[in-house]
Amino acid sequence: MMHFHALRKRMLLLFQRLGKALMLPVSVLPAAAILIGIGYWMDPLGFGDGFLFSRILVQVGLIILDHVPILFAVGVSLGMAKERDGSAALSGLLGYLVLTRVLSTESVAQYQQIPVLEVSEAFSRIGNQFTGILSGLVGAYMFNRFSTLQLPSGLNFFGGKRFVPIISALSMVFVSLPLYYIWPLLYEGLIVFGTRISALGPLGAGIYGFLNRLLIPLGLHHPLNSVFWFDVIGINDIGNFWQGIGEYGKTGQYLAGFFPIMMFGLPGAALAMGKSAMKGQKRKTRSFMGTAAVASFLTGITEPLEFSFMFVAPPLYVLHAFLTGVSLYLTAQFQWIAGFSFSAGLTDFLLSLRMPMSKNMGMLLILGILMFFLYYFSFSFAIERFQLLTPGREPKKMKKEEESTLYSRNYKKLAKTILKASGGQENILQVDACITRLRLDVMDEKKVSDKRLRSMGAMAVLKQEGHVQVIIGPEVHFILEELKQLL
Repeated sequence: MMHFHALRKRMLLLFQRLGKALMLPVSVLPAAAILIGIGYWMDPLGFGDGFLFSRILVQVGLIILDHVPILFAVGVSLGMAKERDGSAALSGLLGYLVLTRVLSTESVAQYQQIPVLEVSEAFSRIGNQFTGILSGLVGAYMFNRFSTLQLPSGLNFFGGKRFVPIISALSMVFVSLPLYYIWPLLYEGLIVFGTRISALGPLGAGIYGFLNRLLIPLGLHHPLNSVFWFDVIGINDIGNFWQGIGEYGKTGQYLAGFFPIMMFGLPGAALAMGKSAMKGQKRKTRSFMGTAAVASFLTGITEPLEFSFMFVAPPLYVLHAFLTGVSLYLTAQFQWIAGFSFSAGLTDFLLSLRMPMSKNMGMLLILGILMFFLYYFSFSFAIERFQLLTPGREPKKMKKEEESTLYSRNYKKLAKTILKASGGQENILQVDACITRLRLDVMDEKKVSDKRLRSMGAMAVLKQEGHVQVIIGPEVHFILEELKQLL
């Protein structure tokens, strides 16, 4: 039982680290949306054919979207490696190139001695996000394992970090062997799963929206998203929307329903939680909720808001997931369509205005206003009726000595306080951050004071064996830089 518990903790840690590593390549996608969006604004009818500069912008954006698997291979390898080193990134890239060549349709046709047209369609889609991530994981593992390898003096030139890309490329040959048999079965399984959900039409979109939010606490929403957003089973909602291909009124149905939630619903929840804060804590709570609501509205970054009540008030989070499903169902049912490349904030909404697959976007705003009031009143009722401990409703006041909170802008002082609450410098092995989370590799996670970090305003403190995540918000990078200076 203990071994199973330890394995489960390690798997959760792996998924969390993978989620962090994926943020690097995913953060590139908004550039594609901006370029394509501007190109469409210049020439909305001709797809750039009537204006050279417009066509250039569109094509550069499409290059990014067409090579997302390569971005994943490089980004995951770099993010999962113990050092951010170029040889780790190169290893992920080489691994991906080897795997996709070994399992290409032409190669499989030669192995099986059959015409290319008779090869399973699965191999025509071997270059996808899954194999990109797999290649990145192999590249990172090889870097962590062999980057300090010492070879005999005559071969030492190929030792250390130079050895990593070589062994990564060779390893992918052996990784390709089980994939040769497994990938067609896995592909068909994904096809069945995606087909069954998508065959439900608007109801399927609603089910997807509900599961998308519900899996965020475990970090398992990324695999689910890849089925519907990318070209794993042929849906490719993001790519098709921005390329202007697919079926008008349906392409984008797994994207559109997030706009009313992120631009309006969650800000309504923030207003409810700010209003429900206890006397003496209203000012700081409203300050944070206001900042988080603006971030959600403008950029679609929802982690600060969601993590503020995800663990302290799980019923509210289930309600949030349900309402997200309702939103996706309604937008798919009535064909109110817009798309995003990164997240469903105002920026991507404006870029969608002239996209050929956009439809009835004004209705998304009307639904958004309804969601704002629905979130506000339902959250207010639930908080008051069931006395939920949302931010600002903690039973005890902060101690005087902990007045250095995450709501201030004295990042140097905040870093010192966080360092002290994390067991001191001797307990910290490594620090890093993603968009909203401070990530600490520690000697002993038990020395990290959840209570003190929460009293400073941290929305959640997640602990795994040797690893701690502190959910802070978009300002986490300023604190990270100060922590690095202290360490």
